[in-house]
Amino acid sequence: MAMIYSVNYDLKQPGRDYSGLYQAIKGCGVWWHFLGSTWLVDTTLDAAGVWKRLEPHFDRNDSALIIGVTRNFSGWLPKEAWEWIHSRQPAAA
Repeated sequence: MAMIYSVNYDLKQPGRDYSGLYQAIKGCGVWWHFLGSTWLVDTTLDAAGVWKRLEPHFDRNDSALIIGVTRNFSGWLPKEAWEWIHSRQPAAA
């Protein structure tokens, strides 16, 4: 069953090439990225499965949080972001 996860991170290594991380996130499923350190990923993986794919791309001093997106959300985003979220809402828990 598909689920939308919010992948959030704080990358501490200035100048480090994190392109492998970004490709790993994109490889988890259908994604949306508008906020600098937050991605939404619609995937059949569970949170631990997403982390397993991303972990090799993090340094030990980086931080990450992968959390399921429920139907209880709000914020200030562009119209395209809300359309992406709402188009996948049945997949949200």
